[in-house]
Amino acid sequence: MTWTRSLAPALLALPLLTACSGADSDGDADSTDSATSSDIATADPAECSGVALVVDTGDMPDTGVAGTWCIEADAAIAATEVLAQAGVETEGTQEFGDAVVCRVNGVPAEDTTLLADDGSEIVETCEGMPSADAYWSLWLQTDGAWEYAPEGVDTLQVEPGSALGLLFVLNGQPESL
Repeated sequence: MTWTRSLAPALLALPLLTACSGADSDGDADSTDSATSSDIATADPAECSGVALVVDTGDMPDTGVAGTWCIEADAAIAATEVLAQAGVETEGTQEFGDAVVCRVNGVPAEDTTLLADDGSEIVETCEGMPSADAYWSLWLQTDGAWEYAPEGVDTLQVEPGSALGLLFVLNGQPESL
């Protein structure tokens, strides 16, 4: 199964997050640390009144990074704050800073070798723009429609009732959503 084919149903089903039940009494974000596409597809969309977050590693080998969260918010919130409240750390690049996501919770690691469709090896150094064959893409869902985020994670504001997605693309682009 390709990234494009496996990712599109998960993205289309993201509003159905089971993990989006709001923050618990001590203020931590709820999480399903090992959410799968089928978990996402069977959830209830009405349970997240804040901002939903999904991290999906696509066709990359299981890294333990994928998950879904619901972050309490009653006003616009910085994407970086959504990530921080979920305990998701991003690393930018030397050239573009935090505007371009190079790693999510250390993935892909500096010693991880990914294979492109043409057989070439990709090792992410986080120096400049990541390879077009292996990169984290930033998505925003508003009014039920997914689109690439209009700006970098460092400046993006997310409204309650919307969702933020970090999706790893390996050997292709996700379909337009």
